[in-house]
Amino acid sequence: MKVLIDACVLYPTVMREMVLGAAGEDCFTPLWSPRILEEWARAAAKLGPDQDSVARAEIAILRDRWPEASVLPRDGDLRRLWLPDENDIHVLAAAIAGNADVLLTMNNADFPRHTLAEEGLRRESPDPFLCAFLDKNPDGMCRVASRVLTQAQTLSGEDWTIRRLMKKARLPRLGKALETYL
Repeated sequence: MKVLIDACVLYPTVMREMVLGAAGEDCFTPLWSPRILEEWARAAAKLGPDQDSVARAEIAILRDRWPEASVLPRDGDLRRLWLPDENDIHVLAAAIAGNADVLLTMNNADFPRHTLAEEGLRRESPDPFLCAFLDKNPDGMCRVASRVLTQAQTLSGEDWTIRRLMKKARLPRLGKALETYL
């Protein structure tokens, strides 16, 4: 399954690490466009100039790990598509260009299901999307969650629980489900 990941899922960090961790466990094939990655870097830069550098380093790692993930929207798709927010047309066009099955976003209002269905796509939110993988691959998703939890504890110096960390990352159902495993 090919999944186009919107910038609002790639940034913030914990959500990105969980989603890309699932991709690393072969749950799906990730896709993005250069513009989506640039949106992530610009969002990170708002937190300070050092965050721009961190984001760009992480983007370089992603590009190296998944060299086939980057897709360019086609001009014809960019001209013919309509969405409530015209600034999101490039995301849908990239999903079409990459033959994605799913558009993974937190931005439900700007990606109407019927519009995506016309293009052979379905919209998913990260929380239920990741919960489905936990059901199918609990060992793999627990490995991912353990790594993310350890990294969050190390970087923040805070004693996070998986449930609290996932809730903060806007993945509350996943956090509750993972709590029974970890």
